[in-house]
Amino acid sequence: MTTDHKKIGIGTSLVKKLTEIGIALSAEKNLSRLLEKIVEESRNFSNADAGTLYIMDDDEEKLEFAIVQNDTMNIRMGGKAAPITWSPVPLKKGGKPNFSNVSSYVAITGTIVNIPDVYEAEGFDFSGTRAFDGGTGYRSKSMLVIPMKNKDNETIGVLQLINALDTETRKPIPFAAEYVDLIASLASQAAVAITNVRLYRDLERLFESFIETIATAIDEKSPYTAGHIRRVQELTIAIAKKMNEQQEGPFKDFFLNDDELHELRL
Repeated sequence: MTTDHKKIGIGTSLVKKLTEIGIALSAEKNLSRLLEKIVEESRNFSNADAGTLYIMDDDEEKLEFAIVQNDTMNIRMGGKAAPITWSPVPLKKGGKPNFSNVSSYVAITGTIVNIPDVYEAEGFDFSGTRAFDGGTGYRSKSMLVIPMKNKDNETIGVLQLINALDTETRKPIPFAAEYVDLIASLASQAAVAITNVRLYRDLERLFESFIETIATAIDEKSPYTAGHIRRVQELTIAIAKKMNEQQEGPFKDFFLNDDELHELRL
């Protein structure tokens, strides 16, 4: 049996690939794209057919679905794709830790769970997985569930990979034990990247609030200029967006991306 794991080989090539993924994750500043990239890169690295990313809510009471991907079913949910309407996974049931769901168990305990076949596993409630399989015809088999811990060793989410595939038969196989630590390292890098993007976003919001406060103060100094700055901003952005749409004429080569439009607005 030949797998992508064996083709990649344990050693320098794997470490190099892991480093490249870490660099790619750290360079992404858009949270939605980052979350999608985490699942995509983790699946590619482990040759997993499907993957789910859960994010801990602010109150640390539940795991919210952030990204769902499944190649066989051609499913892309969360991030820039269709929104996820599934109910979050509670971390407590009846006032006690929820150890019945594998994702909540991993989030609470901080341990890694590697299951060769979820239909034969004991100790966890896989009724949701079975319901999904029953409704779609999919067969969930091997599952690797890893806590995503930041630099302070705090679990901020859970990465769940489903069905490692044999490269020749494309049949589900167990996640190789010797690769679990490497995938856990990738999950840790992903957690740090998420934390950094959140900090960046918070600083950006603080800066925007500061700019808006200054603009409002200047506007309100005189009744003759009230609202002037905001009107100029709105008109400028409207003009820039119209220029972006031009396919011919003097502005056909003009284009500002989202980041550049944001800079112009500020």
